[in-house]
Amino acid sequence: MLTNNDILKKLRVAHKLRDDDIIKILKKVDFEISKGALGDMFRNEDHPSFVEAGDQILRNFLNGLIIHLRGERPKKST
Repeated sequence: MLTNNDILKKLRVAHKLRDDDIIKILKKVDFEISKGALGDMFRNEDHPSFVEAGDQILRNFLNGLIIHLRGERPKKST
């Protein structure tokens, strides 16, 4: 079974993203994370500093990735 960490790793490789890119993508949805905290999610599970990625980080990353790939949503004119 894939964990949130596995999904993040696969998306990072598939889109050729560096840590800085992921941080910028998360900022697009007003989600702040440090480079160190992000690095802890990409460690091996048996590493003492490993942190499990929660649903919130994955959800925000996916929403930010949509904006990154498609661009900002156009403003509705009334």
